[in-house]
Order: sequence, then structure tokens, then C-alpha cells
Amino acid sequence: MERSEPAVLDTPWARTVPARVARELIVCGALGACMDAYTRRTITGREQLEAMEGPVLFVANHASHMDTPALLRALPPRWRRRTAVAAAADYFYADPKLAATVALAFGTVPLARKGGGLEGCTHLTSLFADRWSLVLFAEGTRSRDGNVGALRSGAAVLAAEHDLPIVPVHIGGTHETMPTGRRWMQRAPGLGIGSRRPITFRFGAPIRVREDETPAEVMERVRLFLAESGAATTPRERTARREPQPTR
Repeated sequence: MERSEPAVLDTPWARTVPARVARELIVCGALGACMDAYTRRTITGREQLEAMEGPVLFVANHASHMDTPALLRALPPRWRRRTAVAAAADYFYADPKLAATVALAFGTVPLARKGGGLEGCTHLTSLFADRWSLVLFAEGTRSRDGNVGALRSGAAVLAAEHDLPIVPVHIGGTHETMPTGRRWMQRAPGLGIGSRRPITFRFGAPIRVREDETPAEVMERVRLFLAESGAATTPRERTARREPQPTR
């Protein structure tokens, strides 16, 4: 197995108790205070998680680098403590220092964005066996205009392979707060220093892969949820790629 394969790049130490304690302080402490200074959040549908047990796949749209800490913080504590985030191996794991930083701060696990299918993902088998859930941003990259791009089918492939439910999540307002190309959050225009921008998180009912469904059909159900939540989405005919899609 080559060094560049995701399973080799994984950092299991980031899922130890000391790392999880540090991550809680980062996400809900330092970053949480910063996000509260720039945004006001609304969370709906989270009660559906109360009767569920992990692992699950949280599949969300992606419009900003702040999506990751904001979504982790929106999870109930018992879920947040055992939820990892898929991250692009070619982007976040090319530099060992950056890899260690995102692994500690956000509990990332590396995934290939191109050509690998489920190959090189043996570390995910161990992750799910240890009852860890996983956040996947289904577009595979951040939206440049705030609209939801074509959903890749990797999340559906993983859900079928590991018999996991998909919990769709719509994230709203993060593009306006910290769009692609911007290094920090911004307030809404207003008097003085401006006002806090609204951000929203809507958790949907779990989606189970049916035996007769293709990955694209599963992701179409995710797309419909995002559209019902108010997102501008890309039609199903463009949701045909199969590899698991990490964040960038």
C-alpha cells in the first residue's frame, strides 16, 4: 500500500480521549465563541437523533470552510464526541503539519477524491466498527456561488457497503458569512460593525439504502431534501460519480 493511500495517511490518535477533549475545547470553546460573534444559528430536526445510535453518515451540502466546525458544533454532544469528518487526502494530507492540525481540530479522516472508489478506505471499516459516525460533504468541494452543486454518489456507496443510514443535513448561511476565497467570517452590512448573519442547520429523517436503488437514486433523495430545505440544487442526471467525497 502506497504512502499516499488514505488508509496509510489516517491518524487514529486523533480519536483518542485526550484528542477528543482538545477538540471539544477548540470547536465549542474558541471557534464557538468566534462563530457566535459573527453569526446567530438556528437548528431544526436534531431531535430525530435522540432515538438513533451510531454510526451514521451525516451527508451535507458544502459552501464554506466554516461548515465543518459549525456542523460539528450543531451536533448533540454524544454524537459530536464520536463523529469524524471526511477530508480530501490530496489537499489536507499532503502536508503532515496541516494533516495533524485538521485531524486534531476536527477529527478528520482522509479520503481520495478521484479514481479510488472504495479502494484505500480500509480505515473506514475500523472507524465504523468502533461506532464512529462520519460527515461527508456530498458535492466533493465547496460551492463557489452558494448553490448546491451536483451530488456525487460516494456517500450512497459507503452507506450500502457498511449498511449505514444517511442523515441528510442542510447548511444555510455559511456562504454569505465566509465564502470561498475568504479567510475569515464577515458580519452582515449594518450600522457600526454590522450585525450577525443567520446560519441554519436542518437535520432530515434517516435515509436507508434500498436493495433496488442505485447510488445516484439514493443521492437524489438527499438532493430532494436539500431542495425542500430551500437550497438551489443540481438535477439528478448529473449525480453519477461514485467515489466517497471528502471536504475541501
